[in-house]
Amino acid sequence: MDPAPFDPDHVAVFRKTVTETDLVLFAGITGDFASNHTDEEYMRATPFGTRQIHGALIVGFMSAVAARALEDARPEGLTPVSLGYDRIRFIRPVFPGQTLSFRHEWDSYDPESRRAIAAVQAHRKDELVAVARHVVTWVRGDSDRTQPPA
Repeated sequence: MDPAPFDPDHVAVFRKTVTETDLVLFAGITGDFASNHTDEEYMRATPFGTRQIHGALIVGFMSAVAARALEDARPEGLTPVSLGYDRIRFIRPVFPGQTLSFRHEWDSYDPESRRAIAAVQAHRKDELVAVARHVVTWVRGDSDRTQPPA
């Protein structure tokens, strides 16, 4: 059996202040102009009091911390490929101007399928705001290029 193609003790981190520009550009790129994200006047009258950052943008930042985790997980002959994120949950709203800290921590590795699971968390100060499970596989050589292992 192959050893894990990553250091199981490595924890990747990423920190980002989510700006007004991030919100507006993300809305434009995705076409998600929902009032929760783009209508300040409407949101002032809600319990939130202001616009919220898109959840999908937070998942994008999770991808940024995952990319950092995978930088050192590229042994000769193997290429890491993200299969996606499971169990994504948005626990608390995030607002423009808030700084988030992301953490990617390996949980498990199956050498037979070359598949790993990592816990990803987003925090605002000491508050957990979002979580997900990152699923990764490693493909080997030419034979695996078009299809990840089942």
